[in-house]
Amino acid sequence: MPTYHPYPDDHGQPVLLRHPSTPTPLAAWTDPATAATVIPGGDMPSALNGIAFASWHDVPTDDAGWNGVPGQLDFEEPPFAVVPGKMAAAGVVVEEADGRIWLVAPSNRFGGHAATFPKGRIDGGVNLQACAIREAFEESGLQVRITGWLADSNRTLSYTRYYRAQRSGGTPADMGWETQAVHLVPRAQLAAFLTHPGDQPLLEKLNRA
Repeated sequence: MPTYHPYPDDHGQPVLLRHPSTPTPLAAWTDPATAATVIPGGDMPSALNGIAFASWHDVPTDDAGWNGVPGQLDFEEPPFAVVPGKMAAAGVVVEEADGRIWLVAPSNRFGGHAATFPKGRIDGGVNLQACAIREAFEESGLQVRITGWLADSNRTLSYTRYYRAQRSGGTPADMGWETQAVHLVPRAQLAAFLTHPGDQPLLEKLNRA
């Protein structure tokens, strides 16, 4: 029987998941040495590391709202100079308190990614940090707070600023249509999930951080 994402795409069309991911048992979420996976609308524990899993209800609805979204960090960032011919983008590497890292599995391996870090192109008047927080929510269902800068990455179509971040709310069960699963992965297992060549420089930088 076909499996569809519970949310339609940006044009209101249903999203068929050709090879849907498989969720892990709930016990995996509380074991820091184990990778845990949830699918759209899937079951989650009530909380992890003292932070509840609950839907983020007051999500901003326009550029002004996103530019004022909580979770932005007042710090001196390195200059961000977009490579000619590339689009500006921002993303986050979300670190859980137990040391694991949050990853998203794009629906139907979009872009050739089995799993990757949340990111998206900057549009409208949204600033870099606000864009990163927005993309984290849209792709992973998580509300995050930025803790610092990690790296700038020259991707295939974009030049992307990646921030380090921590989860402050939300639930991965609310992942948007672009994502068919969200993973929480021990650092030692990240290389097995991040198989796309575009993620390798960022993984190396994270391992050195």
